[in-house]
Amino acid sequence: MAWLSNRGDVMRNAMLICALMLGLGACADATRDLAETPEPLGDFKLGFSEVVAPNLEQLLISRDVTEEEWIKAVDRAVEARFSRFTGDKFYHLGISVEAYSLPPPVVPGRSAVAMRVTVWDDATSKKLNEETEVISVIKVFESRLANSRVQQINILAADAAKEIENWLREQQAKEGWFGGPNPEPEPEPEVAEETTG
Repeated sequence: MAWLSNRGDVMRNAMLICALMLGLGACADATRDLAETPEPLGDFKLGFSEVVAPNLEQLLISRDVTEEEWIKAVDRAVEARFSRFTGDKFYHLGISVEAYSLPPPVVPGRSAVAMRVTVWDDATSKKLNEETEVISVIKVFESRLANSRVQQINILAADAAKEIENWLREQQAKEGWFGGPNPEPEPEPEVAEETTG
């Protein structure tokens, strides 16, 4: 029966390897795609992003992060991600950082951040979403021993910016935001032919 025991060990090892590979996939750097030319987001072009944190709440056992630190990190991540889009219309992002958890390296827990997002159409001065969208990032796999406190904040901010892009793309497909999935180019104005008389 020793071979059954060995077979069980092989299965456990295979499952462990699969879990580790899934973990590595989940840990993929959210900024990795920033060096690539982005897939167009309809007619979206970032006007400005306003990041605030007036109701910031610290959750569970967490290290302190100031409002200013979150504002700076999220603003930088949003600018890096959305300034790449070169559509024909300006849209503005209003972002409120609401809550976070940043456990110390040796304390069990998960790093997380939650924020509310509103999109404004510059041309109409109207919100595209009447109710704010809640964007949440929870780090299931992370190395808090390998990253400093500031690096953890920046990673969460970059992940949140990526999640905002994912949401905008969903809204483009479902609700026709930014001209819809395949925005039609605006027709060229007709020029009247001159007649000689």
